[in-house]
Amino acid sequence: MGPGLFWNFPPKAGCTVPQSLLQTMLLSRMAGMKEQQFTEEKPLLPEQRGVDSDMESCEQLMPVGDWKEHDVETPYGMLHVVIRGAPKGNKPAILTYHDVGLNHKLCFNTFFNNEDMQEITKHFVVCHVDAPGQQIGASQLPQGYQYPTMDQLAGMLPTVVQHFGFKSIVGIGVGAGAYILAKFALIFPDLVEGLVLLNIDPNGKGWIDWAATKLSGLTSALPDTVLPHLFSQEELMNNTELVQSYRQQINNTINQFNLQLFWNMYNSRRDLEMNRSGTVLNAKTLKCPAMLVVGDNAPAEEGVVECNSKLDPTNTTFLKMADSGGLPQLTQPGKLTEAFKYFLQGMGYIAYVKDRRLSGGPGEDPFVDRSMSDFTISGREMPHFSKLLLHLLLVDLLHHIPNEFANGKQFACPTVKTFAVLYISYIRIRFFFYLHLVLFSSLLLLLVLFFPALFYEFMLFHFRVKAYEHAQNI
Repeated sequence: MGPGLFWNFPPKAGCTVPQSLLQTMLLSRMAGMKEQQFTEEKPLLPEQRGVDSDMESCEQLMPVGDWKEHDVETPYGMLHVVIRGAPKGNKPAILTYHDVGLNHKLCFNTFFNNEDMQEITKHFVVCHVDAPGQQIGASQLPQGYQYPTMDQLAGMLPTVVQHFGFKSIVGIGVGAGAYILAKFALIFPDLVEGLVLLNIDPNGKGWIDWAATKLSGLTSALPDTVLPHLFSQEELMNNTELVQSYRQQINNTINQFNLQLFWNMYNSRRDLEMNRSGTVLNAKTLKCPAMLVVGDNAPAEEGVVECNSKLDPTNTTFLKMADSGGLPQLTQPGKLTEAFKYFLQGMGYIAYVKDRRLSGGPGEDPFVDRSMSDFTISGREMPHFSKLLLHLLLVDLLHHIPNEFANGKQFACPTVKTFAVLYISYIRIRFFFYLHLVLFSSLLLLLVLFFPALFYEFMLFHFRVKAYEHAQNI
């Protein structure tokens, strides 16, 4: 068993208190904890939302079901939507929106087919939205068709939410889809519980960027114009298999006329009107929890960093994923799945999700810390992330303590080590910050207190020297 934090309970033979009494004491303590009702209406544990735990287990073992395609009429045109499942209690729907040059299959299939992601999504209804004319097999839009603006694309989503009876959504958007979902959350904050935004650029294009895009469109084929928006320069220079595959699929599976309209509209977008509270008068920003994700050397890296500066730091998590290129959901679906799981657990929507990598297979340490070294979390976001992990730690404790305590075994939580490592790092950051603040303040105080006296002594010495020189001259 790997290093971590453990609770050591004495074996049964060395226990002077009857085992039944210990078990009764623990169960009474647990009952006391369960009686503390949370003010939020989000279901944390099966018992707290009025669902029997056996029924919950049955629900988890039910077959996933098939995807169903729908065409939804909205005030700004028809939307192609693919949905699986039905709304479940107070849980939000997971709604996705793809990037330019992609559709829901090209953008999210790899991510949602990940085994751990399927373990999560079977608890939710999942809804994929395709931008007008971008789905596979879409007919060409008529000549002279006015493609919806980015604001209008965001304005289509309330109709989708109402059509399927969703109470709220957790959005996952990439690139243009991230921009649309952020705009939707700014206009309809009550419909959005959380956002996972990959490669979001909150800024509109300037005249130079606009001219460069136009020139590139005249000299290159449309797929080659879109690819630099999706992939990093390193991936394009190496012409990886992923780049080759997506160049071919963008060319063959998406109507090029429709794609050109969407591409032109995305490049004509305006700045997202959001600013961190206190920076400008009447500042408006996202009210829901948000997780910003970007790969190292991704083309949208600067835009994501700037978006992070516009959001509330106590409500935002920023993840920069190593070795993931321009599209982390394709190159690192496992790491992104784990980040998404922590995000949902922090919101209180997953009590415990079985992780196949923690199942203790042959030669594996079931409590090894696997993932957090793959993420870069800045010190500013650490308080929010530590609160998220505190909730996750409580969930793991509630899940593990009864069985382990009753059996008199050594007890260890999968989350404890990860939480301890992150929280100790956070404490160190705070410690060194306050240490430097105290040292600087002390130095400043010494200067303020002793400077007048030092200045007086210096001037007195100066006058004495002058007086002595004057007396010698006389």
